[in-house]
Amino acid sequence: MKLNQADYIMIRALEDGVNVIGLTRGSDTRFHHSEKLDRGEVMVAQFTEHTSAIKVRGKAEIVTSFGQMESGSVKE
Repeated sequence: MKLNQADYIMIRALEDGVNVIGLTRGSDTRFHHSEKLDRGEVMVAQFTEHTSAIKVRGKAEIVTSFGQMESGSVKE
């Protein structure tokens, strides 16, 4: 599997305790890695032959090749 820069995402924690969780590929999706970020910390993550999805729990800025978004609570 050949990967390029589009396979990377950037996550910047906007609060303490943001969880970044990697999920596996295959017939059974499972957690395979987790990191906890504090406010201001940045993580650059990559989709690989083992990682098919990345879950972000908490308030964070997420930048991908598709655009920029913010995770966290939605104001109603």
